[in-house]
Amino acid sequence: MKYILFQINPTVGALNNNAKLIIEKAHEGAKDGADIICFPELSLSGYPPEDLILKDHFCDTCNSLLEILKNEFPKNVLIIVGAPLIRDDKKRNAAILFLDGKIIGEYYKQILPNYGVFDEKRLFEHGLSPLIINYCDKKIGIHICEDSWELNHKSVESLTNKIDFLINLSASPYHHGKRENRINILKKTAVKTGSTLLYCNLVGGQDELVFDGGSLVISPNGELLSNAGYFKEDKLLWEHNKNFNSYLDKNEEIYTALKLGLKDYVEKTGFKKVLIGLSGGIDSALVLSLAVDALGSDKVIAVTMPSEFSSNETLNDAIIMADMLNIKLFKIPINNVFNECKNSLSNIWGENKKLSLTEENLQARIRGNLIMALSNEYNWLLITTGNKSEIAMGYCTLYGDMCGGFALIKDVPKTMVFDLCKWRNKNEEIIPNSIINRPPSAELRPNQKDIDSLPPYEILDPILESYIEKDLGYNELINIGFDPKDIKFTILNVEKNEYKRRQTPPGVKISTKSFDRDRRMPIINKFLD
Repeated sequence: MKYILFQINPTVGALNNNAKLIIEKAHEGAKDGADIICFPELSLSGYPPEDLILKDHFCDTCNSLLEILKNEFPKNVLIIVGAPLIRDDKKRNAAILFLDGKIIGEYYKQILPNYGVFDEKRLFEHGLSPLIINYCDKKIGIHICEDSWELNHKSVESLTNKIDFLINLSASPYHHGKRENRINILKKTAVKTGSTLLYCNLVGGQDELVFDGGSLVISPNGELLSNAGYFKEDKLLWEHNKNFNSYLDKNEEIYTALKLGLKDYVEKTGFKKVLIGLSGGIDSALVLSLAVDALGSDKVIAVTMPSEFSSNETLNDAIIMADMLNIKLFKIPINNVFNECKNSLSNIWGENKKLSLTEENLQARIRGNLIMALSNEYNWLLITTGNKSEIAMGYCTLYGDMCGGFALIKDVPKTMVFDLCKWRNKNEEIIPNSIINRPPSAELRPNQKDIDSLPPYEILDPILESYIEKDLGYNELINIGFDPKDIKFTILNVEKNEYKRRQTPPGVKISTKSFDRDRRMPIINKFLD
C-alpha cells in the first residue's frame, strides 16, 4: 500500500479554509496514487482550539464540515482526518475515517493530556475503545497523539499483536530535545504493538506554540524507515521505501522554530509589518535577524532611541546592522523628553535628586511610549526583545522595554542568545562582532553593565534552568555545586517578579518549561526554596 502523511499548517478557528486545505491535499494525494491519506490531530479546527471547544456551535460547525468533506473527497482512497466532534452530547477529540463518500469509522482519543501546555481533560471526553479496521487485507489501528506514548495503557495494550499498521494523528508541540524523546517512545510503541507505525504530525505556529512536523514511519522492530521535513509543510509518501530528511543541529533547530513561530504569528494575526527597538545590543540584534529571515526586510522597521547614556558604539552597531539588512531605521533621541519628565517631577522629588533606578525605568518607559505610538499609528506589530534570563529575574521594565505585542525570545536564555547569534553569523555575518563581544548593558546609567545587577549569565542561566525547568529546590541546587548566595539571589528574584511575567506578551516556546503555558505560580508566594 502507498501511504501519504500530510503535515499541514492549519489556522485555529479558520474552519472553512482548513477544510479547503484538507480537500485540496486529499486530491493531491489521490493523484499521487495513495491508498491511505492521513492528516494531523484536530487539523480541521486547528490546534490547540482551547475554549472554542466549549462553544457548542463551534463543534457543530466542525460536524457540518465533515459532511462536506465526505462528499468532496476523492473515491477509492481511505482518508483519515483529525477533528473535534459532538457525539451523544459528548465532545471528542476524534479521528474520522472516510471512504467512497462515507464515514466508515470514528476513533476517540483515549489519553487526554493535562500537563504543561495541554488542557484537554476540561474540554473533551476520553474515548474508551480501540479502533481496528480491515483495509486492503491489512489490519490498521488508529491512535491520536498521546495514545501512543504510554506503553502500559490500554490504548496500546488493546492493539498489541493485533494489527499490521498503527496510524497516529498528532499535534505535538516543539521544545528543544523533544524530537529524540518522541522518536524513542514511538519506536517502543511500534515494537510492543508489533506493527509498522505511521506518525502524522502538525506543523506551524499557534500563539506561543510551534509544531515541528517531522512525520515518520517506524518498522515493527523499531527501525526508523522514513521521515518528513521539520518546521515546514511537507508530505511523507511511504511505500515500503526508506527516505530520510536530515536533522537540524541544536542552534539551527531553535533558530528555525523561533523564525516559524514569528512568521505564523504575524501572518495569522494579519499584521503586515513588525517594529523593533534596535539598541545595538545582542538581544535586539537577534530579534532583528530572526524577523528579517522570517518575514523579509521589507516587512521590518527598526527604531533606535539613544539617550545621554547610550554609547556611540552601540548606536553605530545598530545603524550598521540596519544597513546590512536593508531595513528602514528611524532615530528618535530621548534626551529632551527625559529632561522634561524629570523637570515635571522635580517639584515632588526635589531639584537635587540622585540618579536611581527610577530614572532608569523612566527612560525605558519613554522609549516604550514612543515606539508604541508608532505601532498604534501604522499598525506595526511591536516585537519586544527581552530574553528568558532577564524576564526570569525581573531585569526589565513594565510599560517600558516590556511593551509590545509579541515577545519573540522570552523563552531564550541569554547564553543561548549569544549562541544563536554566533550560529547565524556562520552563514552570513549580519550581526557585527562588536555586538557579540561587548559586555551586556542596558545603558541606562553611566558605565552600566548587566553584571552589576546579576550574576554572570554563564552562572545564572544554569541555575535558572535547574530551578525553573527542573523544579529543583535550594538544597538540590547546593548539591549540584552552585554558590549559595547566587542560589538565594536567583530564587528571590524569580519569585518576586511573577507579577511582571503575568504582563508580558506571548512568545515562542522552545524549552521544556516556558513562562507562558507551562509554569503557573502564584503572584503572592512566600515559599522561597
